[in-house]
Amino acid sequence: MADATLKFVGTEQAYPDKRDPGARAGDFKEIAERYAVDRAEEQSGRCSQCGVPYCSVHCPLHNHIPDWLRLTAEGRLREAYELSNSTSTMPEICGRICPQDRLCEGNCVIEFSGHGAVTIGSVEKFITDTAWEEGWVEPVVPGPERSQSVGVIGAGPAGLTAAEYMRVLGYEVHVYDRHDRAGGLLTYGIPGFKLEKEVVMRRVQRLKDGGIVFHESFEVGRDATMDELRDRHDALLVATGVYKPRAIKAPGIGSNGVVEALDFLTASNRKGFGDTVAEFEDGSLNAAGKNVVVIGGGDTAMDCVRTAVRQGAKSVKCLYRRDRANMPGSQREVGNAEDEGVEFVWLSAPQAFDADDRVTAVRATRMRLGAADASGRRAPEPEPDSDFTVPADLVVKALGFDAEDLPKLFGAPDLGVTRWGTLRVDNKTMMTSMDGVFAAGDIVRGASLVVWAIRDGRDVADHMHAWLKAKATSERKAA
Repeated sequence: MADATLKFVGTEQAYPDKRDPGARAGDFKEIAERYAVDRAEEQSGRCSQCGVPYCSVHCPLHNHIPDWLRLTAEGRLREAYELSNSTSTMPEICGRICPQDRLCEGNCVIEFSGHGAVTIGSVEKFITDTAWEEGWVEPVVPGPERSQSVGVIGAGPAGLTAAEYMRVLGYEVHVYDRHDRAGGLLTYGIPGFKLEKEVVMRRVQRLKDGGIVFHESFEVGRDATMDELRDRHDALLVATGVYKPRAIKAPGIGSNGVVEALDFLTASNRKGFGDTVAEFEDGSLNAAGKNVVVIGGGDTAMDCVRTAVRQGAKSVKCLYRRDRANMPGSQREVGNAEDEGVEFVWLSAPQAFDADDRVTAVRATRMRLGAADASGRRAPEPEPDSDFTVPADLVVKALGFDAEDLPKLFGAPDLGVTRWGTLRVDNKTMMTSMDGVFAAGDIVRGASLVVWAIRDGRDVADHMHAWLKAKATSERKAA
């Protein structure tokens, strides 16, 4: 049989078609169509099957990307799915929301050669969506039941991943989450045009069907203390993520109409589920008919500007203190936002917020990039005499997130934290300062990517399993 790969010279890069910007800006459905089978095989066949697969090296999960691309190119889709699924608990989710332009595709060898990267993310999405449709996604099958139980605090990607691995190992697993639906930011933070909610909910339901017990609308510190959960379980995992919004210090920051990004996105996603959201109905968290200004340059800011467009905003502007080349968000998302009518005001920073009963304008100043700071990035500094004003009826702050004060929230003063407020863990075991309490995901590494949370959930499951086995052995000897 002729080699189905190595066709990057004669076959051009082709992503799935996007819906027309005018049409997609009117709903929250995903913007990209899915590959047809022949197109997925054709695009997979562009892989160069290089000896050192930089795509896999730069994937936090080290997915076997060239191997499942080859299988897809050869029409062996079920095998491709099984291989993709062997390293990731959520491949179709990563295929949708990973910044492939900064990870696997950005490090594709044929991208360096000028032929355009293999469309890895789109193929990954295609493979697993096909698997769900064909019934290839198998249920969670627990191993032989053990006498130990595990509690997971936080139902985001790190917590769900660890819960799945621990259940497969035979542990009784309970997941505790403050929200009324599992999924964390996958459910309430990321808009449907990037990740339709059914994609998340079917993953959660699979875990429930596998015997994992979910305690939703459950707050540690309110419904149970950390000590009480430690008494219930043989080991705990803290995987809460980071939810404390970073602040802006400027006159008028507390005005009505100046809102937090996550509040804005959560309200929108709840409406998508059909919930009644009072703050949306009264206009507090609804962009319809408003001049919207979003402050920030990360992926959350991109989610906010594109959500505002879909809610029927009169205008949407994004203010970011650096230039386009130095923004932290995905360039693809910037392009999508521009297509949908968002205006970016680069090298600008807010100085004050004008308000009567509610915000009326953002007073800002032009910025320039000076010398590099401690992180190596050029630090923004104000341009003299460059103030300007942007009309605004709704301002969304999207400057990123820090860790909440978990020792205080959880009633666990012995829970050690770093100077950034994230949980301090032993790098070899991922255990916190409390015996038998582990931590993973953003609450350890700070605000990061979903794929890193999945990686951390996979790793911490190994460490918890080893610790629980040693604990069981010790208890048997003591008996």
